[in-house]
Amino acid sequence: MLTPHRRHTDVPQRRLRRGVYLLPSLMTLGNLFCGYACVIYSMRGEYAIAAPFVGIAMVLDTLDGRIARLTGTTSEFGLQFDSLADIISFGIAPAVLTFSWGLTSLGNWGWAAGFVYVTAAAMRLARFNIQAGSVDKRYFVGMPSPAAATVPASTIFAYPSGFQEPVGAIPVLALVLVPAFLMVSTIKFRSFKTFDLQARRSYTVLLVLALLIAFVSAHPALALVTLSYGYMSSAFVELVLARWHHPKVETPLPQNVYAIRKNEEGKTNNV
Repeated sequence: MLTPHRRHTDVPQRRLRRGVYLLPSLMTLGNLFCGYACVIYSMRGEYAIAAPFVGIAMVLDTLDGRIARLTGTTSEFGLQFDSLADIISFGIAPAVLTFSWGLTSLGNWGWAAGFVYVTAAAMRLARFNIQAGSVDKRYFVGMPSPAAATVPASTIFAYPSGFQEPVGAIPVLALVLVPAFLMVSTIKFRSFKTFDLQARRSYTVLLVLALLIAFVSAHPALALVTLSYGYMSSAFVELVLARWHHPKVETPLPQNVYAIRKNEEGKTNNV
């Protein structure tokens, strides 16, 4: 039987556990709100306000998963809730933002390109859920949807004026079609999940993070464009370097294969 003092101390502990359990879902809810806000401000034509919501959603999406793993509060509900929020924040929101900003003058071609982006984001998230736990944690297979969403978002944040003429809007198609292709591709992108701040080189990582924060604070538009396009290009740089350092070497055929080929050539000559 619990004493009155024991009951009194157990109540705050239960409330604390309940709060910790809800914390990842609150982060996901914030992610969802950012996606919704991006759509609303895009429809109003306030692109300089709408674009940063994609970046904030990306930060919240990163935090909810890490907090859930650190606190041991991962759940199937959290996984599904996170995926649905990501569809809004990194699929629909960037597509609506880009369409309102620079694709409206292209008519049906503009909204069709936006739909291609939404479809690619949905497929990327579905593939991520299926492959979770069965792939190399160092890499993402295909460009992750949050990083892909930052490509059009950072561009629009740096140049919020938009395009009203069809000729100027044609290059905008690349802002949605290139990230869409990379999301459904099998190109490997660094995940940075293996970075350990407790390792011996953690001070170097902290220094790099400090420099990035200073860069973003001093020149937000330039920094965000550099980071988003730099990450998109990094996969191709790694691919080229890997092939350069490890060129493909033709595997020598076994001796018995050479013997078979020699016999076949001899039979052909006799005929």
